[in-house]
This record gives sequence, C-alpha cells and structure tokens, in this order.
Amino acid sequence: MNATFTAIAAAVTLSFSAGAHAQSGGSSGSSGQQSQKQQIEEQHKAAMEKCDGMQDNAQKICKAEADGQKKVAEAQQKVTGRDTPKNRLELAETKAKAQYEVAKARCGDQVGDAKKTCEKEAKASQDLALAQAKKESQAGASSSGGSGSSGSGSSGSASSGAGSTPAGQQQSGAAPAQPAQGSQASQPAGQPAQPQQPQAQPPQPQTQTQ
Repeated sequence: MNATFTAIAAAVTLSFSAGAHAQSGGSSGSSGQQSQKQQIEEQHKAAMEKCDGMQDNAQKICKAEADGQKKVAEAQQKVTGRDTPKNRLELAETKAKAQYEVAKARCGDQVGDAKKTCEKEAKASQDLALAQAKKESQAGASSSGGSGSSGSGSSGSASSGAGSTPAGQQQSGAAPAQPAQGSQASQPAGQPAQPQQPQAQPPQPQTQTQ
C-alpha cells in the first residue's frame, strides 16, 4: 500500500515538473516576442515624436518613413518566428508598400504635372516590386516542390536497383566453365603431369673445307 502511494506521488510530481518546464519554455518564447514587439512600438513612438518637430511636407515624409519602418519590422518579426513562403512574401510586399508611401509623400514637394508624374512613377515602382515579390515566391515554392519529387524519384530508383539481380549473377550458376583444351586441368586428378618434349634443334649447316 505504501509502495503504491509513493509511486503515484512520484508520478504526479514528475508530471507537474514537466508541465512547469513546458510552460516556462513557452512563456520564454512569448516573452521574447512581446519584448520585440514592445521595442518596435518604442522605436516608432520615438520616430513620431521626432517628426512632430517638423513642418509641412517634411513632416509627412518623416511620418511615412516611421510608419513604414514599423510595418517592415513587424513583418520581419513574423519571418523570424516562422520562416514560411507566405511570411516572406508578406515581408516583401510590406517593403514595397512602405517605399511607395514614402515616395508618394516626397512627391508632395512638387506641384502640377510634375507631382502627377512623380506619383505615377512611384505607383509603377510599387507594382513592379509587388510583381517581382510574387514571382520570386512562386519560383521558390516550385523549386522546393521539384526538389522533393526528384528526391523521392531517386530513392525509388535506388530501391528498385537494389532489389534487381545482375544478369551476370543469374547466368553464373547455369553451367560451369569448360577448361581450355591442352591445359593441365584436363588431366585426371592424381596423375602426374606429362613432361614437356624438348623442341627439336634445327640442323647446323656443314662447313666445307677446301
């Protein structure tokens, strides 16, 4: 009875310690994200306070830059926490939009047709950046999918090659190789080898004496 109660108490203590460790790990990760988010907010607040001391269009440009930096930092934080194609695409799009807002604010320094042309160029640059970001995201997704399929195909071919038997091994047991004629292997076992006959010497030419 006492042994059973002791085992149960030990199991309960172990489960609570494991749960506390998991909660501490999760809380540390969440606290890190909260600290980064708080840091982004503080930087944005300081930038906006700096912009308050400016006037006219310079203030608009300053605020557009501050807002853009905040949005880009938040998107970068998502990629750092979870690096996925979706989050990387969102980061690239956020950068393109932030640059557009700053460029459009800078166009406020101009007037008339020059301002309209400036805004059109800024919009065209944004559209180009967004299209490039989507193209790179699709290319990265297709390349990762292709590498996975090629890896599975190569593993399948390797397994099929491992299961097949070479033709030389299948034909090796069909019939033993016949010994060559005239070789010593053709003589029965136990008999001594026949000595080789010496080759006949060619006749020596006779010299005639005078």
